[in-house]
Amino acid sequence: MRVGQLPLLLTAALLCSLAQAEDPPAAESTAIAPQPTQNALLAQVDSLQQRLADSERQRGELEARLEEASSERENALLTRLRQENQRLKLQLKEARAQQPPALLSEQQTWFALGGSVALLSLITGLVARGGRRQRRQWIN
Repeated sequence: MRVGQLPLLLTAALLCSLAQAEDPPAAESTAIAPQPTQNALLAQVDSLQQRLADSERQRGELEARLEEASSERENALLTRLRQENQRLKLQLKEARAQQPPALLSEQQTWFALGGSVALLSLITGLVARGGRRQRRQWIN
């Protein structure tokens, strides 16, 4: 861009912004407003402020009721869950008492299983070798 065109561009931008700006309202238009309209507007504003205060008070009361109902509901739920927990613990104790004790513990079971596998492999080896006995000579 050439140096001579830059001031021209800035001037055009400023003129466009001024052309779009609104004129300030005339001072006469606010002073001409009739008095009864202002009184009606003030009465309406007072009425709306009173309604707002009533709505805020009602909202506070409803929030308090909701919080109270919510806490009561939570307390009832907590009590019910505690009772159910106690009942389930009691059922678990009864089930464990009725169940016969295990013959072997888990460690003993694995030990017995390993021993039976070793014994089975010994018997299988003896059977596979056959009934004949060969004399082994250590010295030729």
